[in-house]
Amino acid sequence: MDIALPGEGGRSTRYRLVGQPAQPVIGARFSRIAYAAAHVVADPLAMADPWSHPAVDWERTMAFRHHLWRLGFRIAEAMDTSQRGMGFDWANARELVRRSIAEARTIEGADLASGAGTDHLAPGAARTLDDVIAAYEEQFGFIEGLGGKAIMMASRALAAVAKGPDDYFSVYDRILSQASGKVILHWLGDMFDPALKDYWGSHDFDTALDAVVAIIERHAGKVEGIKISLLDAGKEVALRNRLPEGVVMFTGDDFNYPELIAGDGERHSHALLGIFDAIAPVANAALARLADGDRAGYDALMAPTVPLSRKIFEVPTEYYKAGIVLMAWLNGHQDHFSMVGGMQSARGICHYADVFRLADQAGLLADPELAIARMENLCAVAGV
Repeated sequence: MDIALPGEGGRSTRYRLVGQPAQPVIGARFSRIAYAAAHVVADPLAMADPWSHPAVDWERTMAFRHHLWRLGFRIAEAMDTSQRGMGFDWANARELVRRSIAEARTIEGADLASGAGTDHLAPGAARTLDDVIAAYEEQFGFIEGLGGKAIMMASRALAAVAKGPDDYFSVYDRILSQASGKVILHWLGDMFDPALKDYWGSHDFDTALDAVVAIIERHAGKVEGIKISLLDAGKEVALRNRLPEGVVMFTGDDFNYPELIAGDGERHSHALLGIFDAIAPVANAALARLADGDRAGYDALMAPTVPLSRKIFEVPTEYYKAGIVLMAWLNGHQDHFSMVGGMQSARGICHYADVFRLADQAGLLADPELAIARMENLCAVAGV
């Protein structure tokens, strides 16, 4: 099977598919906690004004979560991958969290944690730390009121009003001391969201590291773990080595995740990854190998997914969601390539062609004939 795809300079060339569709291991038990940050499926027929009033196809959105649960993943709900702060507002996120928590209760072994942030505040509305605290309290109260676990998302509002590390201590001390259950913290780098520059109160990594470690040590009984998304394995390891006993590292490094999950023989990271949305069948099989002590088999499966992930998460990194949804469409999890806020327009056809090639090479086109037909349609719209 082959397909005409745009290449260098926009010239169309034939690409012959080489991959064998991955065979996941249903019922596999992992030796790592593995959260997949899941996307939402837009409803293009219900969106008259996609930028301002996004509509969600709740049936397909829930079906995709069933797909991830079936493959053994936990869901990191209403996170960056769902386009929080990029077209997906708190009103929709509330409904997503409510539906997902209810859905998880119908499935034995299903688990999830949900993002609690401050994104319902209008830009510039937070003028004091108390404003930020009140915003966090509202979202924590909703999630925990449903019996859910909260992921304390990094806050644009806090980054805007904080003057230094002490202000982060004030906000995190208040929220963590009030939390009814254990919380996952989230350190999202400014490559994902420029508004989070200098998070934890400093541009210097070591100073920021000291601040977040101090917060975790003060609340070790309330912190399940921390997800770090800086796309720098060395920085993740530096934090991992300083975590108190009982607090786990969740890698959010979509560039270096295989080695971080496998570990260095002494410590390893668990996972909370957006890329797991797109590579779930292969990640499932690889994690099953790792749990069986087959490091070579794990590496062989994971290695081809890394070029794909690096392509999907290339600069501007915040637009990675487009590649995630492309993969869901190519694999038949939704009937269209439309996104909340029209985000599918954030990448060009040559980028999508590269994603197609790399997905094939990683064994991530479940039905190659369907994927070819859909990719040909996308190319035709782009004039290829």
